[in-house]
Amino acid sequence: MSEIGIGIIGGGYMGKAHAVAMASVGAVFDTPLRPRLEMVAASTPESAERYRAAFGFNRAAPDWQALVADPKVDAVIIASPQDTHRAIAEAAIALGKPVLCEKPLADTLEDSRAMVRAAEAAGVPNMIGFNYIRTPASQFVRQLLAEGTIGDVTWFRCEHTEDFLSDPTTSFNWRCTGLANGNMGDLAPHPINAALALMGPVAKVCADLETVHSTRPGGTVDNDDHAQIMVRFASGVMGHIYSSRIATGRKMGYAYEITGTKGAIRFDQEDQNAVWLYLVEGPETTRGFRKILTGPAHPDYLPFCLGPGHGTGYQDQIIIEARDFLAAIHTGDPVWPTFRDGLAVAEVIEAIHTSAASGAWTNVSDFQETPE
Repeated sequence: MSEIGIGIIGGGYMGKAHAVAMASVGAVFDTPLRPRLEMVAASTPESAERYRAAFGFNRAAPDWQALVADPKVDAVIIASPQDTHRAIAEAAIALGKPVLCEKPLADTLEDSRAMVRAAEAAGVPNMIGFNYIRTPASQFVRQLLAEGTIGDVTWFRCEHTEDFLSDPTTSFNWRCTGLANGNMGDLAPHPINAALALMGPVAKVCADLETVHSTRPGGTVDNDDHAQIMVRFASGVMGHIYSSRIATGRKMGYAYEITGTKGAIRFDQEDQNAVWLYLVEGPETTRGFRKILTGPAHPDYLPFCLGPGHGTGYQDQIIIEARDFLAAIHTGDPVWPTFRDGLAVAEVIEAIHTSAASGAWTNVSDFQETPE
């Protein structure tokens, strides 16, 4: 067992989540590497000092450059705005330091590509923070699909819906300006990642984006509120993705349904410890969706709790993510999802924007670099 110094850039919503996860992961999973909260950086030295005191870091950094360069910081977690991701990641990678970057990978496709090139050329462990797909329930669904439990898949639908901007009188804020801060940069990456994880590569898309509340008290909105996307997967299966920040009543609507020739699956993150499974078996009179509550028999549940149905929560997803990141560092083997998996999401998003502008079906391959 050995210590590893962790530096986190950003102390807000996700910065705190990663700090708590790194403080807890060793006890939960008995990891060979035990994180030490070494240093935190934020938008100002004063903010960094507040986060240091609140989260238990050894030191606060004056800026992210000092954190990355510090010899006691062995690995870097990026939880800062998207337009800072590339510079931070490249600086850390140049020093041979593993990087866990929050989604989306970057604010532009080119920056995402550059981050992948840098990480792969250096052979540095890298991950992107897609946490929702890591719930025991969704990991179980991936197993069901791999085992062919519901037969050949014929349809897929996924959404990520929230309502934090559903009220048109909510004041203009940073989420209302800049493409990377809109629905397509903030929420859509999650259902796209789910689609790729559950169904495989997306071949083409036909998308429609809309700004419903174009003005808010204090400013004019220049990014999208919601998006609907028809998709055709490389497997031939068709499906639909919807993401929205104005879905009144939805708080964590990360949900999907998958239809197959022998059954169907439903999942909703607002009830994240349950999977609904329908199987075409037995007499018609007794068939129906059954609710499966996750428990110790399901992936990554037992380390948190011995009781079936007691459940895991949001923070536990981040702890699972921390375990995976440490495993990648300890073994030197890539652990999904890597920067390249984040790039795959960025490529689909670029195709979606192009499709929405043209009103036509768009091939995702048009935005994928040809290997040299």
